[in-house]
Amino acid sequence: MGPFTLSVMVKDSAISLPDACTKRKQNLVMRNSFASVSMEKKPFDFLRTLFEGVIAGGTAGVVVETALYPIDTIKTREKLLLKGLYSGLAGNLAGVLPASALFVGVYEPIKQKLLRIFPENLSALTHLTAGAIGGIAASLIRVPTEVIKQRMQTGQFTSASGAVRFIASKEGFKGFYAGYGSFLLRDLPFDAIQFCIYEQIRIGYMLAARRNLNDPENAIIGAFAGALTGAITNPLDVIKTRLMVQLSFPIFLLKGSANQYKGIADCVQTIIKEEGPRAFLKGIGPRVLWIGIGGSIFFGVLESTKRFLAERRPTLAQHTHSEKRKD
Repeated sequence: MGPFTLSVMVKDSAISLPDACTKRKQNLVMRNSFASVSMEKKPFDFLRTLFEGVIAGGTAGVVVETALYPIDTIKTREKLLLKGLYSGLAGNLAGVLPASALFVGVYEPIKQKLLRIFPENLSALTHLTAGAIGGIAASLIRVPTEVIKQRMQTGQFTSASGAVRFIASKEGFKGFYAGYGSFLLRDLPFDAIQFCIYEQIRIGYMLAARRNLNDPENAIIGAFAGALTGAITNPLDVIKTRLMVQLSFPIFLLKGSANQYKGIADCVQTIIKEEGPRAFLKGIGPRVLWIGIGGSIFFGVLESTKRFLAERRPTLAQHTHSEKRKD
């Protein structure tokens, strides 16, 4: 089955005039509601789309990180201590906020531009491509953040500032992007697949319901998209984690030369040989649950913020009136 499209047209010439007018009005409402995925020839405001994407993405990233951070803290401690559940949150937000803002800020205008280039039946390709490009842009912030976070978790540093100073002085700029390839191995497919699944399900749901979706519906679709993507990319997460941990804390794995992975292909072969294919499914249950919850919050907040910003855009009439006053 091909991807869902948003072609809503009145083709029956035998429809009576009142019915035809009603159909046209419904058609206009449908098209306006589905502006994010339709191919209408409307003026494309790149800067506004970029700005709104940055705001919506940053907001969604901060909310989901803040909501799930206490659970992540408890999981890391492996015991329930209510004190200091938000300890270190500010440092995490320093990386999450710009990364999420940059991702959606790039994704939205790229998506809108590609929807005007590709035919409607290739909307899935549009979402995959935009998601991948957004992921590459966000990786410029995500990877250094992940490197610092993992080195602190392995006990090499007690503070983020200390980690930054050490890496900069001893390893240089490249040190902040250690394991960049293995990071993209998981996160690039994840971003592209998750947003593609979310957008395609959302399109189909809106076509079936013939209306805009509310926040709970967006959240449910986001949860499903996140959970499904988490399951699909779990093998990539296993590979990425092995490679990143090896780069971050080699002593931990240097019990024997057999434990050293020479690259992605060698990592895959070693895991299959020593642990079997089932090893690629390790942690899939918690990962699916965790990402599903995160997807629900992220996409729910994302769509709510996008709608809030869209409602405050200056209308065409206001813009025209403003131009006349200038003249």
